[in-house]
Amino acid sequence: MIIGTRGSQLALAQTKNVARLLKEQGVETSLKIIKTSGDRFTDRPLHAVSGGVGAFVRELDDVMLAGEIDIAVHSMKDMPTVRPPTLPTASVLKRDTPFDILLTYDGTTLDELPEQSIIGTSSLRRAAQIRRYRPDLITQDLRGNIDTRLRKLKEGQYDGILLARAGLERLGWELEGEILSPDFFCPSPNQGTVAVVTRAGTEAEAAVSRLEDLESRIVTEIERILIFELGGGCTTPIGSYAELTQDKKQIHVRAEVLSLDGREAVRIDEFIPMLGGIEKARELGHRLVQMGGKRLAEEALLQLSRDSCDCSDDSYD
Repeated sequence: MIIGTRGSQLALAQTKNVARLLKEQGVETSLKIIKTSGDRFTDRPLHAVSGGVGAFVRELDDVMLAGEIDIAVHSMKDMPTVRPPTLPTASVLKRDTPFDILLTYDGTTLDELPEQSIIGTSSLRRAAQIRRYRPDLITQDLRGNIDTRLRKLKEGQYDGILLARAGLERLGWELEGEILSPDFFCPSPNQGTVAVVTRAGTEAEAAVSRLEDLESRIVTEIERILIFELGGGCTTPIGSYAELTQDKKQIHVRAEVLSLDGREAVRIDEFIPMLGGIEKARELGHRLVQMGGKRLAEEALLQLSRDSCDCSDDSYD
């Protein structure tokens, strides 16, 4: 079976892990690297590239629908909430650390950073959360693979950079940094989770389904339901995080929507029962809309579209 993947270090690490897990099940695979528009255009923010982060997933979808690959491996947080029914998520792997990490050159924490320190991130959510938590700091866009981002930090282009902790774990990198609390930095929906996609009704779907981690499937589905009605997806400042309590009878859910400048936010933080949790998550998602979450998401999208128009005008000068 052919596994399609982007060519970044992280994408390859995730895909090779899936290939290893499948081999343990007796399934032989080969890798096919797909170069997406997001990989080609690293000189602009992700939200300005072919419809944002979800473009990575859609381009692999197209290759799969054309029959060129049997399996695609994705960081689940990049996947749009609405998916083609012919391309199911055949398995959700056991979740890695879902939280963000702040890396600084000398180990300085977020609270210790001097005023006007420059923080690099490619995430609109992280940027908005930083602006809310420390409005005296400066956020700047940061693109490139992890090697490139770390080099820019060491060169002093940034005083700190924000990354997903899971990416470092999957690459086997032991880097000292500050893990940011979900109480102030609610992660992106499904952050730290790898999803494996196939065509429906195929041998690949049957093989991949054996890799499923049920608990990870449950919490990631809850996270998606919480933000489903908001729109905006991964290109707006939206966080959603669910975790099972130790007795597995309840799910602790957090979700929030922020304005791009971090000055305005709506948030929920509750425990819901495991039994009937899906319906309760829908109710909370609807409440998030009524609290003003959809308005904030729509305003962020409008502002981003205006900024994109400004950028394209500048490119003709």
